[in-house]
Amino acid sequence: MTWTRRHILSLADFTPTEYDTVLQTAASFKEVLSRPVKKVPTLQGRVVANLFFESSTRTRSSFELAAKRLSADTLNFAAATSSLTKGETILDTAKTYLAMGADLMVIRHKQAGVPHAIATAFDTMGVKVGILNAGDGQHEHPSQALLDLLTICATIDPINPRLSLLKDKKIAIVGDILHSRVARSNIWSLTASGAKVHLCAPPTLLPAEFADYCQQPRDGIDKSHLCIHWQIEPALQDADFVMTLRLQQERMTDHLLPSLREYHQHYGITRERLKLCHPHVKILHPGPTNRGVEITSDLMDDPALSLISEQVNNGVAIRMALLYLMGNTKERGAGSGERGE
Repeated sequence: MTWTRRHILSLADFTPTEYDTVLQTAASFKEVLSRPVKKVPTLQGRVVANLFFESSTRTRSSFELAAKRLSADTLNFAAATSSLTKGETILDTAKTYLAMGADLMVIRHKQAGVPHAIATAFDTMGVKVGILNAGDGQHEHPSQALLDLLTICATIDPINPRLSLLKDKKIAIVGDILHSRVARSNIWSLTASGAKVHLCAPPTLLPAEFADYCQQPRDGIDKSHLCIHWQIEPALQDADFVMTLRLQQERMTDHLLPSLREYHQHYGITRERLKLCHPHVKILHPGPTNRGVEITSDLMDDPALSLISEQVNNGVAIRMALLYLMGNTKERGAGSGERGE
């Protein structure tokens, strides 16, 4: 496939072909990362600016390492020591990095829509710089969902990970779905694969109207493949994969939970609860993890069940794939748009 998407801001309009292109490209970079010399010259001479207006460990480090593995030069932004503290706007900050020669910008912000706003502004200016959303508020986190997708598909077929492998697989997502941009992006990618996605959380963290999130018209998507549960047992029943999410207490403005202890009692992933799942069930968590709250420590550290370390490893390969594809975009025409059309 010829990649035509200049920006990656959301997975809502990703096509199955695009998913497979990302998965196959990432699989090739996984092979690169297994070599003694883990570096290729594919983005040599390009500049990747990591603009993280919000704290991050895994995502930021993963993008920086991915860029360096592709031989790109990197510029790293830290909000606390930047001119934002002197009143500079976010767009002017982005323009500063543009003036420094950035070809790609990886942007993370606590407010939804910031990466999209910068992409729109640059498109209006006629600037052909790719913007990659590294997480924006309670909107989306595309690269995390894509690395989760790679992790699940590669567990089934390590040689040829592809979207079709997940058709009719049951995947339970348990936790703070209300505040999770990871869950939103995963809903798009997993329903596109034909997987049966079961969301589970207390009603305060999974309002009934959340189902509307995936009710936008999409070709080839069976809406019956998205289910909501407020009790964990039906969500876990015969599940092939279980993804548990962090309780994002920093985003909870109201008292949404009685206590962490009670949450774990009713929704925590334990060895006993996994008996409800498929015998070969695997567990994922995007991190950071509250051990003993969302999941017990023994499950996190059990290589026979946990894919958490694989998620971290696959994060570099997926982000290499995204930077590579965006850095080699073949645009089909002038103008703006996420696909550079």
